[in-house]
Amino acid sequence: MSERQKPHNGRDLDGRFKVRQADVDDLLADPDGAAHVQDDVRLGGAVEDVGADAASRAKEIGHQIEENRYEVDHLLGRDREP
Repeated sequence: MSERQKPHNGRDLDGRFKVRQADVDDLLADPDGAAHVQDDVRLGGAVEDVGADAASRAKEIGHQIEENRYEVDHLLGRDREP
């Protein structure tokens, strides 16, 4: 039986991270920051937010997803129990 390949915790095989890690608030505070973030997303696919507010943004996005699911279900007549 072959040995299981373990994950690299978001890193390539050579040890570098797959996506750029940065504090998005600091990047957007810079006058050219939005353009840099857009370029990073266009070239690399993503920017991982490692700032202090990263968890609050993820929670907000999760809430918006749940709200969207509820609204779609309501429009399609598949109302859920409250």
